Amino acid sequence: MVSRSHSNTGISDTRTLLVIPCLNEAATIAPLLRKLNEQRGDMDMLIVVADGGSQDDTPEIVQKLIPEIRDLLLLGNRKRIQSAAINLAVDRFGDDRDFLIRIDAHGDYPDDYCRTLLQEAIDMDADSVVVGMETVGFGTFQKATAVAQNSKLGNGGSKHRAGGGGEWVDHGHHALMRISAFRAVGGYDESFSHNEDAELDFRLRAGAFRIWMTAKTYMTYYPRSSAPALFRQYLAYGRGRAKNLIKHRSIPKLRQAVPLAVAPVVVGALLALLYWWAALPMAIWAVACIGYGFWLAVGQKNPYGPLASLSAMIMHFAWSAGFWLELIGIRPRRAA
Repeated sequence: MVSRSHSNTGISDTRTLLVIPCLNEAATIAPLLRKLNEQRGDMDMLIVVADGGSQDDTPEIVQKLIPEIRDLLLLGNRKRIQSAAINLAVDRFGDDRDFLIRIDAHGDYPDDYCRTLLQEAIDMDADSVVVGMETVGFGTFQKATAVAQNSKLGNGGSKHRAGGGGEWVDHGHHALMRISAFRAVGGYDESFSHNEDAELDFRLRAGAFRIWMTAKTYMTYYPRSSAPALFRQYLAYGRGRAKNLIKHRSIPKLRQAVPLAVAPVVVGALLALLYWWAALPMAIWAVACIGYGFWLAVGQKNPYGPLASLSAMIMHFAWSAGFWLELIGIRPRRAA
């Protein structure tokens, strides 16, 4: 059983470790740190930027801000990936801290984000507080991708991308966690470069820890701004999901199982050279995606709807391909 003796704790009594894993975030790191510092108020919060070997000015920018922002530290993350960054920060600085807050360097946050997370954890006696994501784009392709990721066509009804909140969940976008719970399950599995959050949530739930999705705050996410970058991202997501299911011998949910068929039907369409009907499954999928895009354009008066269907198709195919490549054991080559 999980011991719960902290329900009477207040924000002023808590000590928080805020970790920002980053890599080449020179354009955003200074405004983000200043914003977090301003919203901190009188909260006892240690801010750690875990840099994975940035080739731009990110480390220098953080170093220059250390005299300006109290309790700000720069930590080198030789393993580069986010899961390792969080684990390292907790190992180094988590001993006298109650809560861990994870911040994405390429995202944006409301002014009361950290305080709201802490209050929700205390009020709900939650071991983890996760948030919904509002996806926002700027360029044409990024805006279309944001439309896709905010729709059921792109997110499959995922609660943390579909405006959910105010309920206990199995998984969500990581925001806050009790360090005692994080350590009890062993932290992030560093063999996961993607999907490490869902994998950790699986172990939290197995350990009888509770995950609360708040409806009182959220994060703003900026999607990839080009088709190749989006493809690579979702290929990695698919690999991560397959690795997660293999590790825990679990069964994919329906919203995950449906996209799994995309890569096989696309490959199967090659048989249309011999059998015309082999192209039908791919044609049905493509028509469904394009039709949904035009419905967004007409029904919701969103001009990015048709292009959003293209982004969704890239996401579907890349995720499915990544899943099957991982499942059958075809691994990406590592750089020498």
